[in-house]
Amino acid sequence: MSRARILTIEDDAAIRRGIVDALRFAGYDVLQSGNGVEGTELAVRQEYDLLLLDLVLPGRDGLEILRDVRRSRPTLPVIILSARGEEDDRVAGLKLGADDYVVKPFSVKELLARVEAVLRRSPQRPADVEAVAVPGGRADFARREVAFDDGARVELSERESDLLRYLAINRGRAIAREELLENVWRISARGLPTRTIDMHVARLREKLRDDPTTPHVLLTVRGKGYMFA
Repeated sequence: MSRARILTIEDDAAIRRGIVDALRFAGYDVLQSGNGVEGTELAVRQEYDLLLLDLVLPGRDGLEILRDVRRSRPTLPVIILSARGEEDDRVAGLKLGADDYVVKPFSVKELLARVEAVLRRSPQRPADVEAVAVPGGRADFARREVAFDDGARVELSERESDLLRYLAINRGRAIAREELLENVWRISARGLPTRTIDMHVARLREKLRDDPTTPHVLLTVRGKGYMFA
């Protein structure tokens, strides 16, 4: 099983460095940002398992980021980290869907315990998907092939397999092309054309016997991207 990946959005460089170091020492993979604008892009596009979110950020407020995250990823675990410990602030964060609220200053030991507890009770998605059913067959990601009930087998390229797996893991969620570039291709989507995504989806549809005129497996979401139905 792969290690959990945690996104930390915190504008205080010293606090952020301490959190990142502690998480990495505890065995987590870490993404980080120090402002609200970049943090929003990471929060809605990157692949991760838990969000540690400060409320007072340059560029965008933490509660605004939380609203965006809840619209696109309603079950993603979120822990708010803030010096604003008043009851109204805690209630606002929890009403927007935060799983926990940690008031600064906090100890590293307490933070790690809260992270472990939230991850334990709020898994967002499986760490691995070895195979997925498709109409008339089964896609096997270890073998990188689609095996159909009629005995036919179709080989998938590594990129096609990774793309289908990512869409399957996020079943039922519309995935932007930019998110696919960043999480499947592992490259920044800034200023890059996304035509390559469309070409790979077209090839996948052909291999999955998914009619491109009326697809039932890989759906096109107008103005957004693609979704595994």
